[in-house]
Amino acid sequence: MATPAALELVAVTKRYDTTLAVDDVNLKIPAGTYCCLLGPSGCGKTSTLRMIAGHEAVSEGDIILGAQNVTDLEPAKRGTAMMFQSYALFPHLTVLDNVAFALKMRGIDRATRHKRAGELLELVAMTPYAARLPAQLSGGQQQRVALARALITEPQILLLDEPLSALDPFLRVKMRGELKRLQRELGISFIQVTHGQEEAMALADHIVVMNHGKIEQQGTARDIFHHPRTEFVARFIGGHNVLSDAGRLIAVRADQLGIVPFADGAYGAPALLTQTEYQGSYIAVSLTLDDGTALFSHLPEAAFDVHPFRPGDRVLATWDPAKAQRLQ
Repeated sequence: MATPAALELVAVTKRYDTTLAVDDVNLKIPAGTYCCLLGPSGCGKTSTLRMIAGHEAVSEGDIILGAQNVTDLEPAKRGTAMMFQSYALFPHLTVLDNVAFALKMRGIDRATRHKRAGELLELVAMTPYAARLPAQLSGGQQQRVALARALITEPQILLLDEPLSALDPFLRVKMRGELKRLQRELGISFIQVTHGQEEAMALADHIVVMNHGKIEQQGTARDIFHHPRTEFVARFIGGHNVLSDAGRLIAVRADQLGIVPFADGAYGAPALLTQTEYQGSYIAVSLTLDDGTALFSHLPEAAFDVHPFRPGDRVLATWDPAKAQRLQ
C-alpha cells in the first residue's frame, strides 16, 4: 500500500454560482486517521469530500496532501480514491474485473492485475464471489467489492461518501466494524461523510461537525459528546438538553437531568411531564418547561418506584450546575 499522508485544507471555499456551500474551512487530518465529516443535509460535507477527491473545483483555498499541493491536480494524480454512495460497479463485469478495472486502464497486463485484484478480494473476504456479476451480490457484498476497487490504486487516503446508507440497520452495524478493521490494517486515512451521529461516534478517531458550510466543532467523539461548544453541536450530536441559565445557554446531558415532585420555591425548572417510555433498565422521559422548552431525561426505574410519575404530572427538572456545559 501507499505511504499514509496527512491532509490539510487551508481556507477552502466552494461556491455554486451565488450559493456558498463551503465557507473558509481550515482542517488538518493526521496520517492514519479515521475522520468523519458529520452534519445535516446541505451543510457542505459532501462538497468538501468531493473537493478533496478532485471531483469539484476549489473556489478559494488550498488542499495539501503530504508535502504536495493537490488543489489543481486531476483526481487520478492526487493519491486519493473515492468510494461512492451508489458503489457504481460495472454491471457487465465480474467482481474480479470490477476490482481490476483501474489497473486495466493503466495498461497493466491481465495476469498482474487479476493477481492484485485477488489479493484485495481476500482482504475484504470476497474471494468466493470473484466470478459473480454485481447483480448476483447483496448490498453488503457490493460494498466490499467497491472498497476493494477503490483500494487497488493504493491511495494515501480513502474517501467514502455515506457508504453505509443503503444497508439495512443490522448490516450497517456489521459493516461499520469491517470499515474500522480495514482502516487499522491498512494504516491509511479514511475520510467518511455521514449524517448519522451514532455511525460517526462508532467509527471516527476525529469528528468534524459541519453546519451551513462551516466547521462548528472538531475533535474526538468523547470530547464532542461531553463538551459541545455550540448550541447546534449540543442539539445535533444528541443526548443533551439546551437550557438558559442566567442569560447564557448551557447543555445538560440527558443522564444528568433528574426530575422530582413539584414544590413551590424548590430548586429546579418547573415542567410538565409529557411522555414516558420504558427502555430496558431505565425510563426515557420527555418534559416541557413552562417557557415551552422541550427536555428529555433517562431515569432509572427506581425513580418511578419512589415517585409514581405519570404523563401530565407537574414536576421540577433538576441538574448539577457544576456538570453543565456552557455554550458559546
